[in-house]
Amino acid sequence: MTKRKKLLLINPFNQFKREEIFDTKSISPPLGLGVIAGLTPDEWDVELIDENFDKFVYREADLVGITALTSAAFRAYEIAELYRGKGVKVVLGGIHVSMLPDEAEKYADSIVIGEAEGVWKKLLEDFNRNKLLKRYYGDLSDLRESVIPRRDLFHKDYTYANIQTTRGCPMSCDFCSVHTFNGSKYRQRPVNEVLDEMETIDSDRLFIIDDNLIGYTKKSAERAVELFKGMIDRGIKKDWYCQASLNIADNEEVLKYAAASGCRMILIGIESEKVDQLKETNKKMNLKIGTNHYEEAFQRIHKHGISVLGALVFGLDSDSLEDIQNRTQFAIDSGIDAMQATIVTPLPGTSLFKRLEREDRLLYTNFPKDWEHYHFHEVSHKPIKMTPQQLSEAMDECWTTLWNEKTVYRKMLKTLKQTRNAKAATWAFASNTERHNTAFGKGKSSWDIESLLKGI
Repeated sequence: MTKRKKLLLINPFNQFKREEIFDTKSISPPLGLGVIAGLTPDEWDVELIDENFDKFVYREADLVGITALTSAAFRAYEIAELYRGKGVKVVLGGIHVSMLPDEAEKYADSIVIGEAEGVWKKLLEDFNRNKLLKRYYGDLSDLRESVIPRRDLFHKDYTYANIQTTRGCPMSCDFCSVHTFNGSKYRQRPVNEVLDEMETIDSDRLFIIDDNLIGYTKKSAERAVELFKGMIDRGIKKDWYCQASLNIADNEEVLKYAAASGCRMILIGIESEKVDQLKETNKKMNLKIGTNHYEEAFQRIHKHGISVLGALVFGLDSDSLEDIQNRTQFAIDSGIDAMQATIVTPLPGTSLFKRLEREDRLLYTNFPKDWEHYHFHEVSHKPIKMTPQQLSEAMDECWTTLWNEKTVYRKMLKTLKQTRNAKAATWAFASNTERHNTAFGKGKSSWDIESLLKGI
């Protein structure tokens, strides 16, 4: 009887800031590793170590696959070196590896650049023949007949399940690498296939991780409506949230059926309330709509009983200390229900990184160790209108102001009034609670996200 081979998949976590990152329960499960597991033939045993929850303990394996965001890249390399030191082959992949293949291949027997679906089968065949290539280049897949991820491998304590229905983005925001990794063409999975997969998901709370669920054209918006109607027709009863651009507020039909199918919250990249800063970040969609129309957009979303998770960035070149204070107040006073406030962070593969590197404005350059600092909650570059220390102190004040208990409770009551939907208000409150627990230290709040969401 032939012995089954063991594939060990690892989701590394940034150890440098482990106690300061958001509650790991709220982080999205490692869908990419679930896809890899789903692509792996049955003759392999597959196991997943997820450092979001579990302390790493060495486990025997024939082949190890590791993915990593930039902030966890050094940790990925540490684990890879441990296995390679014991003669176990290691494959690295994911967005950081794809942006910096020359760096990554120093720490792996093989790397996957781009999307893995088209190359994973060949990689395993080459491994079995002891002819593993140093690099595999994955093309952009058309997403038809996508494999269903092995969700049975994900840790049971994640608050939300997740699913992806589209890839690619035609926008080219200065701080984003999505268009570099997933391409500028907006690719969509067939709606029936998405619905089939949704029916396999046990959790009743879902995060649709598409960068923009409704896309950029009339046809893609119609496809979103088809998806939502399909959820209703099939009786897929899930509360869910998604990411979309601000133009979702212009489509009443999309909002109507999104709400009817269970949408409770939409994450929208607001970035800034000032036009010059939107120009700086190349945020074309928001510029087209205009900052003076933000509140109208929020109101249209609220009318359908959906809350707004507004993402704002701080520390832009045009930001002054006064701008940071004003943006903080804007987040509180505006129709944004849940507030996400991060420090602009130059990630590999972005125009921002290339520009700051060229201008010698990166604070941490001892790579790969210093990738630990690139996690959106630490100043990693030299601002123009203030010192790094001033920006850091201003952000501490910003986070304390945004997520103190009084502000968070007021936001919840305001959301309840504007949406007239207890679930939407609770989802926004839970999102703010995640950030409160970070800003004020874990264990200092009695709020528990899981309990909050179960209570509605």
